[in-house]
Amino acid sequence: RLEEFLKKEVDLELSTLPDFEERVIDFSEVEQLMNSINTIPAPCAPVINPQAPSAATGTSLRVCWGLFSDDTIECYQLCYKPVSNERCSDEQAEHTLQVKETYCTITNLLPNTQYEFWVSALNASGISPPSERAVYVTAPSPPTIKSKKIRSCENAALVCWESRDINPVDSYVVEL
Repeated sequence: RLEEFLKKEVDLELSTLPDFEERVIDFSEVEQLMNSINTIPAPCAPVINPQAPSAATGTSLRVCWGLFSDDTIECYQLCYKPVSNERCSDEQAEHTLQVKETYCTITNLLPNTQYEFWVSALNASGISPPSERAVYVTAPSPPTIKSKKIRSCENAALVCWESRDINPVDSYVVEL
């Protein structure tokens, strides 16, 4: 039967012509909804670590922080400035670095100087609130030994030095 049916010529005519309206459909609301489903939230504020004992030299500091959430992070924005009692100083200008890791070593700093650090996390949705601010201190410069004032005898030695730092130094370690 199928073979006979397929041999017949079938002429299909529609009795009425289809009447289509030309409509413009606005999908902007649907598109916004779809985009909102795929977006990631802005990250939470990172937590900056206190200064580690071996994190400073006379001209550099290693700053570390962490993120205690499962946020997606593209990079971090580390900001710092020297701590100063003066209100409008050129040295108090804020510096900003873009960092991929959760640590950064900042160089070209002044010896025996306090610096204030804070960090924010960034992703495609935006920037997090800044972390709490942490104060780090660079190591003092080595003192200058006054070689003309050195005195010694069989059982003792007198060694004099002076600090090259502007800020006072807490203590010195003398090695023999």
